[in-house]
Amino acid sequence: MTKRFFVTGTDTEVGKTFTTQALLRALQARHTGCAVNGFKPLAAGAELIDGQWQNEDGVALQKASSSTLDYPLVNPEVYPQAIAPHIAAMLCQRPIDESNIDNALVQISECSDWLLVEGAGGWHVPFNPQRCFSDWVVAHQLPVILVVGVRLGCLNHALLTVQAIRASRLPLVGWVANHLSEPTEVSHDNVSYLKEAIDAPLLGVLPYSPGSAPVQLATYLDVSALD
Repeated sequence: MTKRFFVTGTDTEVGKTFTTQALLRALQARHTGCAVNGFKPLAAGAELIDGQWQNEDGVALQKASSSTLDYPLVNPEVYPQAIAPHIAAMLCQRPIDESNIDNALVQISECSDWLLVEGAGGWHVPFNPQRCFSDWVVAHQLPVILVVGVRLGCLNHALLTVQAIRASRLPLVGWVANHLSEPTEVSHDNVSYLKEAIDAPLLGVLPYSPGSAPVQLATYLDVSALD
């Protein structure tokens, strides 16, 4: 049985992909010989490469995965414009196809022992006017890992996101604090506060380290709570 987790963030641009890559590397180191792969169901913002639209986050997860995976399997729904996915879909006149995402999830799960599914933006990103990404996560009953971008406003964003995840009746199995700038005494205090306020294991605190490879930061993570 594949162990699957959904990685969400407190907002867009909080380092979800970078953190997911580090989590993949940490799981690969802990579970040697297992297939530990990444999955980006939906992405907006892409380049045309060899006749195929590819998103940089999807490419990053493809490269960080244990298995050799075709890009469309890692990122089945992708749109050129780097805007809210449902608006990108509307502009392309191509609605987000949940059945395509579902089929890809089944296929990639079959070749994975561990699978990290990375969301787009924050928890309640819309698929369309009636349905959000979080509804899809609930439908598949994926335990959640939260990435908190440590910056001004992160306390409110983190607590609201935790509340929304709990309201969805999904388990929050852990969270990661990701410093988005050089840490200060205040940012350390923010992490300390959230460590007490969030009823889930802190999997690690990632330092501000532009240019560092995810494999280097995997050592800052303790993924034993995910076993």
